[in-house]
Parts: sequence; C-alpha cells; structure tokens
Amino acid sequence: MKRIVPLILIAALLLPGCANRAQSGATGGALAGATIGALTAGNKVQGAAIGALAGLVLGYVIGNEWDKYDQQHVSNVLETSPSGQTTSWHNPDTNNYYEATPQPAYEKQGKLYRDVKLHGVVDGREETIKAKAYRNPDGTWTLVQ
Repeated sequence: MKRIVPLILIAALLLPGCANRAQSGATGGALAGATIGALTAGNKVQGAAIGALAGLVLGYVIGNEWDKYDQQHVSNVLETSPSGQTTSWHNPDTNNYYEATPQPAYEKQGKLYRDVKLHGVVDGREETIKAKAYRNPDGTWTLVQ
C-alpha cells in the first residue's frame, strides 16, 4: 500500500500536461481526494490512497462530461455548417467560449474529412488551432489533429 500512494501522486502530477479536461479533472480530483483522505483517515497512507482513487474517478467523470459538451458542438458544426461559416458557443460549465469554422469536405483513404479552424477563450487565454476531423459512420466527427 505504501508504494501505491507515491505512484498515484506521481500520475496525478503528470496528468495536467495532457490535453483534455477529463484528465485534468482526474488530476485535481486525485490530489484533493488524497489530501482529504490523509487528513481524515486513521491510517494516513491508506486514507490518502483511497481518497486519491475516489477523487481520480470522480474528477475524470466530471471532466469527461465537459469534454463531451464541446466535442458535441464541434461534431455538429462539422456535420451541418457550410464551409467558411463560423459557429460559436459558450460552455456554461467551464465558462469557455469557442468558435469553429469548417472547410470543404474531402475524401482520403475512404474516409470523409474536413479541416476546421477552432478558436477559443479557455481559462481566460485565447487559443486558435487548425485541425482535421473525419466523419464516423454514425455521423459524429473525430478530431485527429
């Protein structure tokens, strides 16, 4: 058990560098859970490990839902918006603002692709990226870059 706590904490500290909110949520949840568990349990090491694991799962679930909201908007823009038309939305859970401008569709290796320019104000910082996405058989789109 004593070896598990450092591994969980190291993983939690490394996850913020990852790209999505599910992983960032897991990091915050693990750190908060480990702290609460260590402070409230009789066995500090065991409490920290259990708290970190519970926080990791809860934080991941919450962060993943935030990601799904924005992914759903991007997918909808790619599926329904004309090329060159900018669509914007505000995520009420994160208070982030996004714009997506899709380009004409093209076929590559049997898949339908669209390039898209994504602009957002995330945690008060403006970011713009150009990405590619391909269409799944169910009509959703997956960003690949």
